[in-house]
Amino acid sequence: MKKLFQLFFIISIFLIPVLSKADVLHYKNLNRIDFDIYRNNKNIGKHIFTFNRTNEITIINSEINFEIKKLGVVIYKYYAKGTETYKDGQLIKFNSRTKQNKKDKYVNLSLDVDEYLIDGSSFKGKVSTDAILGTWWNHSITNVKSQISAVSGRIIKQKVAFLGKEVIEVQGKKVNTLHFNFFSSDPNLKKDKKLNTDVWYEEESLNWVKASFDKKGKWEYKLVDIK
Repeated sequence: MKKLFQLFFIISIFLIPVLSKADVLHYKNLNRIDFDIYRNNKNIGKHIFTFNRTNEITIINSEINFEIKKLGVVIYKYYAKGTETYKDGQLIKFNSRTKQNKKDKYVNLSLDVDEYLIDGSSFKGKVSTDAILGTWWNHSITNVKSQISAVSGRIIKQKVAFLGKEVIEVQGKKVNTLHFNFFSSDPNLKKDKKLNTDVWYEEESLNWVKASFDKKGKWEYKLVDIK
């Protein structure tokens, strides 16, 4: 069971959308992203983003729900829900709640002048707005040195490598993409805590279309719908 808990450090970083000010505005026509989650080629759950806008306010909700079974018995359940609020493209508030079996995690984040004030289950304090919440749908995450865990609030230092342009199949169609690898830059992290995730963005729109990583199995995010 301990190994299963280690698995979900990686999956948890997909939780909630995050945006730099510029890219919030870039994605102004995006309304929904729907992914199926696969582990070892088996569909185990969903991750859905929804976008709502009123004048200068943008509210983005994310919900992730999956379970792992062994011999037909559920041995791990994961459910997370989060909401963040932006004003004129600037993140001003973020809240999330996560249930990993019987373990609860949370993040409460607010903008305090030019810093984020974080009250999380793994970190409490302030961090520069140069850091962004850790998720992949927003292409701006490729340009930062650290991300904020949307599950626990801890700060994750990262390096990003551009692996090149690739043509991949998405929803049965060939799509031109940009392929990136994200990995932890902190050499002191334990192996099970290290980030090592591949993410693909559609070249023209910069929409997130795929992700994968290996952690006690092969995990994939496969796009079901985007509009």
